[in-house]
Amino acid sequence: MNKVLILDFGSQYTQLIARRVREQQIYSEIHPCTIPLDDILKFKPSAVILSGGPASVKARGAPKVDTRLFESGIPILGICYGMQLIADLLGGDVVPSKSREYGRATLILRQAQDGFQDVNGLFRDVPASSTVWMSHGDSILKVPPGFRVMATTENGTTAAIGHTERKIEALQFHPEVVHTEHGQKILRNFLLEIAGILPDWSMRSFIDHSISEIREKVGDHQVILGLSGGVDSSVAAVLVHRAIGQKLTCIFVDNGLLRKDEGKEVETLFRGKFGIRLDRVNAGKLFLKGLKGVEDPEKKRKIIGKIFIEVFEKEAARIKGASFLVQGTLYPDVIESVSFKGPSATIKTHHNVGGLPADMRF
Repeated sequence: MNKVLILDFGSQYTQLIARRVREQQIYSEIHPCTIPLDDILKFKPSAVILSGGPASVKARGAPKVDTRLFESGIPILGICYGMQLIADLLGGDVVPSKSREYGRATLILRQAQDGFQDVNGLFRDVPASSTVWMSHGDSILKVPPGFRVMATTENGTTAAIGHTERKIEALQFHPEVVHTEHGQKILRNFLLEIAGILPDWSMRSFIDHSISEIREKVGDHQVILGLSGGVDSSVAAVLVHRAIGQKLTCIFVDNGLLRKDEGKEVETLFRGKFGIRLDRVNAGKLFLKGLKGVEDPEKKRKIIGKIFIEVFEKEAARIKGASFLVQGTLYPDVIESVSFKGPSATIKTHHNVGGLPADMRF
């Protein structure tokens, strides 16, 4: 299966980039920009996309990537901050803009100006002039050696650069947002034409691939899943159960904060309808005692997380031979909770992992 790795530099649009890639029937994953190069190579991406971000590449402590990534032969697309980073790391000149450019701008392709040929095809079937969405405070004064300017805005700002032989492309604007008229076409050109990726992914294929992968990983071991009854953990429970059947035990910690009769509904659904082994723990009194008098939401999350883990681990200890812990979550919670020092701050402590100890035995 072809995979696209998106490195997150703190852009508010990173999730949208992943979605746009998947709309092209290509699998994508988001990882922090701090991921080591060895892990990137182990992922074996068919292409890497560097997201935008609020930082300036010239600021102290600005997030970077290992420059060896550009020597790996992997096709790379930089967006906004990603473009400035490529220019800065590869020998270009990035300077603060005289005025921050934010909002709609007119993109003018070079071939419309002086006969420039778009050899790689990044702008294939894109009009000579179109509307794009800009959001940046730095600009590229001089492109790195071997790169060419492929497009500018009407005020002369460098809007797209590329290196034909190395398959490194970069855009100052955001192709992933609807305000960019031909953004999806540009992304498609990069993925299919430049990176040469075959669209081979769908949600159906993802489910089948995940089931196969889970079976192989688990083998003969027992698995424990923290079930809340919410969408994330419920989907994870059904998926893992399809893969390994009765080797899965779901631990449902009823914290006393659920809707009326929800605990009974969860029990009936998972035991009765799905036939999943379920261990329900009624711990409402313990949670309410711990939360008494606490008003700050972040403190509440941490208290709930701490008590949850204490109850969960005690219950999990009764299940013999359990080697794996399953937790269902979704990308926004992961990105908001597991931040890196740099472009974005932690928005909130993840409600499921706020109290996770460092010595979890799974």
